[in-house]
Amino acid sequence: MHVIDRIDDARLRDLCGRGEFFWLDLTAPSDDDIRHLGELLGLHPLAVEDSIHFGQRPKLDVYGDNALLVLQGGREQKPEDQNEQPLEEIHLYLSGAWIVTLHRDRFDDLERLRAQLEQSAAAKSEQYYVYKVVDAIVDSFFPILADLDEEIDDLEDAIVAGAKRRQLEEIFRLKRLLLRLRKAVVPMRDVFAREADQIVDLAGLEADSRDYFRDVYDHLIRITDELDSYQEMITSCTDLYLSTVANRQGEVSKQLTIVASVFLPLSFLTGFFGMNFDWEVDHVLKGPWLFLFLGIGSMLVSVAALWWWFHRKGWTGRDD
Repeated sequence: MHVIDRIDDARLRDLCGRGEFFWLDLTAPSDDDIRHLGELLGLHPLAVEDSIHFGQRPKLDVYGDNALLVLQGGREQKPEDQNEQPLEEIHLYLSGAWIVTLHRDRFDDLERLRAQLEQSAAAKSEQYYVYKVVDAIVDSFFPILADLDEEIDDLEDAIVAGAKRRQLEEIFRLKRLLLRLRKAVVPMRDVFAREADQIVDLAGLEADSRDYFRDVYDHLIRITDELDSYQEMITSCTDLYLSTVANRQGEVSKQLTIVASVFLPLSFLTGFFGMNFDWEVDHVLKGPWLFLFLGIGSMLVSVAALWWWFHRKGWTGRDD
């Protein structure tokens, strides 16, 4: 199979004339490039219009002897690119004579596949090459899932160590990311569940094995299941965060209650001595030592008694 990464009219016409199968992979084609490619390969005007205006839902549209398959691929995000779109929309034009892939940005998985196919000398069926391109796009989600697994584990550890606002922000970010990924994967799963046989039946596409596209469908099922499990894990992280915050608030409330309880008898004693100070000076407090014993001593005894009571009840230590 011939692998091409730019529009070369003479070469494309030559390959089509000789009936040799090729894969044309274009990155960031202009609207004029897409229209010209449509005229060169005889693409349906509606399919060309869809590729000019990206933002299509994953779908499969069959137009006679060729088809337009819209898929979403996953792009791994670096720490500095957390706010970037993790998905890449890819348009695949399929026929018995060629594969054409269009995408707005560079897609590393397709570049690796191109290098692999260029170095491979073994001839395969056209259906196999279609499968390899589709499979590379679908499998691009697995590195993202692996990163998500590690991020959720780290998030759980951070929440247990001490729930902070940044953990709550991370929970919301992961929820949004999972929602975007699921909105991309579920429609692709539905397409291959209902319409994969239409790819196999395209005119001129050499039949090899329907197991190829069944394998793609199995991968999509696996990805969907993992996304659902991660969604449940994020929900558990939310519950863990709320529980940790509630426990911390309970600990603070307990400490404040202890402080208030300590000062309650002290307030009573100071109020009692303050209201009866003249009488106490004349009848009770006969010297500084008696003042210290009754005044300061009663306060110290009350605090010590309360502390002993709190310690006996287990209220003075943190619950680990």
